[in-house]
Amino acid sequence: MAEQYDLVVLGGGPGGYVGAIRAAQLGMKVALVEKENVGGVCLHKGCIPTKSMLYSASLYHQMKESETYGIRSENVQVDLSMVHSRKNQIIGQLQKGVEHLLKKNKVDVYSGYGRILGPSIFSPLPGTVSVQTSPEEEGTLLVPQNLLLATGSSPRFLEGLDYDGQSILNSDHALQMEELPNSMLILGGGAIGIEWASMLSDFGVDVTVLEVADRILPGEDVEISREMTRVLKKKGVKVFSEVTVAVDTVQVIEGEVKLQAEVKGASSHFSAEKLLVSVGRTPNVKDIGLDNTAIKVERGAVVVNPFQQTAEKHIYAIGDLVGGFQLAHVAMREAVIAVEHMADQSPEPLQKRQVPRCIYSRPEVASIGFTEQEAKDQGYQVKVGKVPFRTVGKSLVMGEVDGMVKLVVDAKTEDLLGAHLIGADATNLISEAGLAQLLDGTAWEIGQLIHPHPTLSELIGEAALAVDGLAIHG
Repeated sequence: MAEQYDLVVLGGGPGGYVGAIRAAQLGMKVALVEKENVGGVCLHKGCIPTKSMLYSASLYHQMKESETYGIRSENVQVDLSMVHSRKNQIIGQLQKGVEHLLKKNKVDVYSGYGRILGPSIFSPLPGTVSVQTSPEEEGTLLVPQNLLLATGSSPRFLEGLDYDGQSILNSDHALQMEELPNSMLILGGGAIGIEWASMLSDFGVDVTVLEVADRILPGEDVEISREMTRVLKKKGVKVFSEVTVAVDTVQVIEGEVKLQAEVKGASSHFSAEKLLVSVGRTPNVKDIGLDNTAIKVERGAVVVNPFQQTAEKHIYAIGDLVGGFQLAHVAMREAVIAVEHMADQSPEPLQKRQVPRCIYSRPEVASIGFTEQEAKDQGYQVKVGKVPFRTVGKSLVMGEVDGMVKLVVDAKTEDLLGAHLIGADATNLISEAGLAQLLDGTAWEIGQLIHPHPTLSELIGEAALAVDGLAIHG
């Protein structure tokens, strides 16, 4: 027998479960297929566990520095097993929350591996989903009118490296470390690599970052990248850019990872107790039945139109599977766009300039819209407003004086083109800039908003005033 549904969602991560719930709200009969646990990589191997550990690391740093705040503490130690225990408790609580939401919205959840089948007696179109809990079983058939693919991504592997999970790690392995290493080489200075560098250095690990581009965080504004490099080095992290690692030289000798690399054209040798490879993520396109459809895959990602439709108009794809921004909040928005399009709700396509990007290191980084260089490359004449964190009283109170706020504005229209923050609580502060951009706010309008004192939010107002040289404290 085959079960009939208005929508079947393949993948229960943040995009998948949000899409399932939104479809149920619109009156659809919905099934969700998940091979592991609902919540996906974000909840179990990405966003939530890493941020939990980053918070523990930041707290450990604060406790070691507590005398600065008039609090004497002695013999402060890290118990990694307790860090993991807290992390797992948070994951479990959130997983139960997602399960409750799905049940509340009457979404049928199927546990197993889902694959797309071609046309059959059940449907003249490809899209019937077979759900198996083991390769030997026949599988349950789900026949949807529409199918939403949300299978996510996995850590990208470098060919020629033996990922043993002990000495040579990807980010999944790193989350399972039972003991902190004395030293860590991190190959990759993007968002994930920098979060791990921040966390491990706060835990007291000797960290070295190797980045192939000419700077770490190459997707961020150059001034943000420069400030992060400065702060990491102040924390003791060794940062190298323009690094080409000879993968065939990576060896584990007597419990130590050794490798050779070229740094700005010069031969160098590096060694550490462990090597963390953080070179991006790969969309999960394999073995989900795409070959039974007309769906196109380019550069490893599923091709979709602005409403997330694939070449099979009744099959939609979202999130990491389609490349682009590999962010949970993007997957969530894309899921809503896809489902509302199925339901003829006329949703607005995703506007890339309105996507906030956050890095939860210490200090945090958050940005939205164009960098200064991107805006110039697009032909805009720009004005820039910048203020350092140390100019507002709250940063001094918190003892978090490193960082800056930078706003990029269209010189002709005064519209906000981009906002770039590095400093304490930047990932929360960015939403004000995001709202201003959504509403076509100008720097003058942001500057007119009364920001409460003392708060870090004053930095946004000061940076807006600084665009025209009117900052009071900047």
